[in-house]
Amino acid sequence: MTDKQPAEALYQQLKQDIRDNKLPIASPLKQQQLAADYGVSRIPIRDVLQRLKNEGWLTQSGKRGVMVHPLSATEAEDLYIMRMYLEPLILGHAMPKLNHQILGQATDILEQLQQPKLSIAQHGELNWQFHACLYGLAKRPTLFNIANLHQLCSRYIGFHSVELDYLEISQQQHYQLLEAIKAKQLGKARAILRQHIAKAGETLVAYLHKNMHF
Repeated sequence: MTDKQPAEALYQQLKQDIRDNKLPIASPLKQQQLAADYGVSRIPIRDVLQRLKNEGWLTQSGKRGVMVHPLSATEAEDLYIMRMYLEPLILGHAMPKLNHQILGQATDILEQLQQPKLSIAQHGELNWQFHACLYGLAKRPTLFNIANLHQLCSRYIGFHSVELDYLEISQQQHYQLLEAIKAKQLGKARAILRQHIAKAGETLVAYLHKNMHF
């Protein structure tokens, strides 16, 4: 990667590497080392690190530094609580516009989630693609900012599926959601979605409280 390439490419690569746990956790990120690793100068590194910090991917370390924060039960709980309230809301706006084509795309994504040896990052990304497929037709751009929540959740979602072997339960709930949508049962679909998010969050938070000590 060079400085001539768009800063967006560097931003996406760093974000992907955070998801894949390729950057050190809970220790200051050194701009000079990152510049060498990514083949750019310190200026784009500095700007991208600030952007990632503003979006919640990084946290303050010391007076001037930033770091990748460890998986946190508190953060996971906050993210899942926000999702639990916002996603059933946007689903309600989208459901009247969902058609067979969109539901077919959603089903295809669920089938991709069944592929063996997916990485944590791939699980998180496919999970978001499934939900985004259902919410996109709502045409509510402000509500659709839940995309940022899903981005921040991606480390947790993939970890949840891979480390906690929760994928089978999650997939069952995904298919139940699709069936309720096909039957045009808005109340049931919202209830399934809310429970899907809540149960996943509760399981993960309990695990993090028990096993993550930083």
